Amino acid sequence: MLGVPQADGAAEGYSAKRTLPLRVELARQLRRVRTRLTLAFLVLLPLLLLAAFELGEDDSRGGRSFADMATASGLNFAVFTLFASTGFLLVVVVALFFGDTVASEASWSSLKYLLAAPVPRMRLLRQKAKVAALLSVLGVVLLVGMALAVGVLWFGTGDLVSTTGEALTFPRGVLSLAAATLYVAVHLSWIAGLALFLSVNTDAPLGAVGGAVLISILSEIIDQISALGDLRNYLPTHFSTAYSDLLSEDIDPSSMITGCFSALSYAAVFTTLAIWRFNRKDITS
Repeated sequence: MLGVPQADGAAEGYSAKRTLPLRVELARQLRRVRTRLTLAFLVLLPLLLLAAFELGEDDSRGGRSFADMATASGLNFAVFTLFASTGFLLVVVVALFFGDTVASEASWSSLKYLLAAPVPRMRLLRQKAKVAALLSVLGVVLLVGMALAVGVLWFGTGDLVSTTGEALTFPRGVLSLAAATLYVAVHLSWIAGLALFLSVNTDAPLGAVGGAVLISILSEIIDQISALGDLRNYLPTHFSTAYSDLLSEDIDPSSMITGCFSALSYAAVFTTLAIWRFNRKDITS
């Protein structure tokens, strides 16, 4: 016998809040090969960088760049790893997790069945975005945490020496590194919003991921044109490394505050567009 419909017309026992639980979606994503390979690569990257420093020539040591000073201490190694990854690698990681949210379901022709379950569109998009955010933050933390662990074991717990010659004690340096990691996670929110928007507009996951990465690269290139002057401040990538201000005794948070505001503003716009588009999209796959 069929159950008695609820007051809102839904079948007996049905609750939209119970559909697509977060733990189920997270388990689904963690079982995927691309998720495991991505997280594993982020763990292995510090080891690869360490091997490169140990096997390479020592001619550059004594310089004042982050690469030159990467072997000065474990903290310096972790900071170099973060700087080396911010502009491209972490952008790809976040774009991969968010660009794959809806587009992958469409490419597998399973999106229409999820919505017919029925999972409300807003809930489906929200749950998938939450899981993508968790995986993205996990990836950033894994990279920095592994880099710090490898650096401390190999180069010790010396002071964090900045490119200007200032030195921060190990405890202070760890706090600065943690704050820098948090800033990077917040700043990458604009990539998350953009990749999510592209994901609801295509059935090809690689198209959404590639589109987000391409726009980031284009922004980086335009940001190098000094003739644009203050107009570069409106580029989403302009403040990507503003966390370098944390590596000094006297911290000026103005650039980081502006960078967070810029990234979150772009993220809000792209996420709003993604919601608007997904609610009106004709789902055929």
